Amino acid sequence: MTAESAPAPAATPAARPVPLLVGSALTALEGAAMAAWGVYNLASGFTGADADFGRAELGGAVLLLMGLLPLLAGRALLRGQRWGRSPAVLTNSICLPVAYYMWQSGGAMAAVGVAVGLLGLVGIGALLNPRVTAVLYGTPGDGPQ
Repeated sequence: MTAESAPAPAATPAARPVPLLVGSALTALEGAAMAAWGVYNLASGFTGADADFGRAELGGAVLLLMGLLPLLAGRALLRGQRWGRSPAVLTNSICLPVAYYMWQSGGAMAAVGVAVGLLGLVGIGALLNPRVTAVLYGTPGDGPQ
């Protein structure tokens, strides 16, 4: 059995470093926001508030499904499962181009864009922290000799 195929030990609350908690919380928050926007699009399409009937429902369903992956990744990180880090880093990385285009809009959207960009950078920094890597993958000297 290799180190890669060995099951990762579940992270106990005492073993979870603060950056892991911050990264998983931000990822879950971003997933919840995406899923909520999807539900809003679905509801606006079905109530007739959106004139483009059909596209609003499809877009809402896609956003709802896309919001589930970050939610599951945040939960996996809290449980110490290493597979959750890749989708979590990807989700936080996607915040950066979104923030850029929000910044380009100007006005109040620029302020929201700054907040989204900062959340993405904090999430990436927290998830790539060496203490998080040590909890999820172990330290280099932990493997079999």
